[in-house]
Amino acid sequence: MFTGIVEEIGEVTAVEASGDGVRLTIRAPKAVSDAAHGDSISVSGVCLTVVGQGPDWFTADVMRQTLDMSTLLGVDAGRPVNLERATVAHGRLGGHIVQGHIDGTGEVLEVRPGAQWRVLRIALPAHLAPLVVDKGSIAVDGVSLTVSAASPAAPADGIHWFEVSLIPETLEATTLGRRVIGDRVNLETDILARHVQRLHAFASAASAAPAVPEYPAATAAPTEGGSK
Repeated sequence: MFTGIVEEIGEVTAVEASGDGVRLTIRAPKAVSDAAHGDSISVSGVCLTVVGQGPDWFTADVMRQTLDMSTLLGVDAGRPVNLERATVAHGRLGGHIVQGHIDGTGEVLEVRPGAQWRVLRIALPAHLAPLVVDKGSIAVDGVSLTVSAASPAAPADGIHWFEVSLIPETLEATTLGRRVIGDRVNLETDILARHVQRLHAFASAASAAPAVPEYPAATAAPTEGGSK
């Protein structure tokens, strides 16, 4: 479990084929300072498990499904990545609850600079759009952010999007400061929104199901005979 507060920008230093997945080596001095075999580290929002490590690096296996769902597909050595160690139970929840389970990817549509901040408009798949709400939380490349605007439920051009406003600290401390139009980013929607969507789906299915016929309760058969 993570909070979306990036601790350092690391770098992929090696990519090796491993079955239908890959094994990544990532330079991560801070992340491995107290890491142990089997620990979880968020790599640009993807929860990966430490399988090997050195003084300033660790290795992790990425299975095919994760590659297909995230921007780690086609990753090469030299790519900068956001890193966060798993939160401890007694730590501060500085961002929001982030699982490191990517829902899919989005595309940067627009980058608008401000006096001291930058606004990113990001397109997202239609099936994720209902899970993103203005002033709600979303993780972009593992960074906990507040949605500052969202497209209507039925956009005229059919493109669903949301916006996030990045302060100077976020621009400097994460890879989001390097994002340009056309870049792909990992998206994880709010777990609470996903639970509500699932509950609503079950409620809708139950209301649409044919009614079960009700039968009157069985009554005891009358006793034959009587007094003579």
